[in-house]
Order: sequence, then structure tokens, then C-alpha cells
Amino acid sequence: MSLKEELIELRLSTGMNKAQFARYFGIPYRTYQEWELGGRRVPEYLLHLMAYKIEVEKLGKSNGGA
Repeated sequence: MSLKEELIELRLSTGMNKAQFARYFGIPYRTYQEWELGGRRVPEYLLHLMAYKIEVEKLGKSNGGA
């Protein structure tokens, strides 16, 4: 699975839309949009940190969150 696909899957697991997800992490919406569209590549370390934060804060649907 590509980083782009992992990012989309991570966002969907929270139930947030793109704008909410970008705002939650303090990422400019346009930057986030480019990551999902494939115009820019999300840094792998950042994707891992976002997944960790979601896991710790229990936001993912698989963890019984939102």
C-alpha cells in the first residue's frame, strides 16, 4: 500500500473529512489535499506520528472511537 493510500485509510478510520483532519493536525488544508491527490508525498515519519496520535487518543473506529 502506498503512503497516499495509508493516509487516506487513516483519515477514514477517524470519520473526519479532509478539512477536519488537516485542522486536527495543524496541517494547511492545501498541503493535505495535495498529499491525498498525489501532487506531493506525505513524509513517512509524519504519517507514522499521525497514526500514533490517533491510536493514543482513541480516535480510530477500530479502537472504539469516533
